[in-house]
Amino acid sequence: MPKFFVENENIKSNKIYITEDYNHIKNVLRKNVGDELEVCNKNNGDNFLCSILNILSEEIECEIIKKVKSEAESKLKVTIFQGLPKQEKMELVIQKCIELGAYEFVPLEMKNCVVKLKEKDKIKKIERWQKIAEVAAKQCGRDIVPRVNNICNINEVINQMKNFDSVIVAYENEENYSIKSEINKLKQKENINKVAIIIGPEGRNRQTGDTKIKRKWSKHRYTWKTNFKNRNSGNSTNKHFNV
Repeated sequence: MPKFFVENENIKSNKIYITEDYNHIKNVLRKNVGDELEVCNKNNGDNFLCSILNILSEEIECEIIKKVKSEAESKLKVTIFQGLPKQEKMELVIQKCIELGAYEFVPLEMKNCVVKLKEKDKIKKIERWQKIAEVAAKQCGRDIVPRVNNICNINEVINQMKNFDSVIVAYENEENYSIKSEINKLKQKENINKVAIIIGPEGRNRQTGDTKIKRKWSKHRYTWKTNFKNRNSGNSTNKHFNV
């Protein structure tokens, strides 16, 4: 069943008013009065089974049939810090990470990033990436729309590390640890609720990224050897976590 997100203000008593996906519901899915939809409050994750009451000129009025219990979201909150890749690869990375359960996504500027975005272009990119995250969340039945944050640099990432219980860094020259072994260790630990995963771009990040993290922050930091294409690294990690 199709799932759609609405703001809290669109839910009034036992009615829900859908505006953002009006055209998709009416003209693409060709839904009619009486058809059922699943609607999620993007502010708190509440899910509702609804029936279409009216298709108006700019909104679809739905009646709530019942509140639906959902367990789509993991208790483990995984934030992906992804170095900017070339071309449109970031869109695929965001899509797959959201589908696999990532809680939050942070684009990361690093010295070896081929992509160098101008300040005026960053806002447009974030808006597009956020829309991709929302579409992915709808398609896989998430209860939230994961946030795509503003683009940051490695120093800003380091300052955020204190907010996480554990940090995992993809490092191609790592010789002692594998992603599977380190994630298995984390699964045995208690009180691991927030995990950060840092993945570099196509170029190496050992001098400008991983070395700084080693020097400035070492709480529960793990690395694993990887030769993945960067579009697969975050996906693989989410899969191992079973988020």
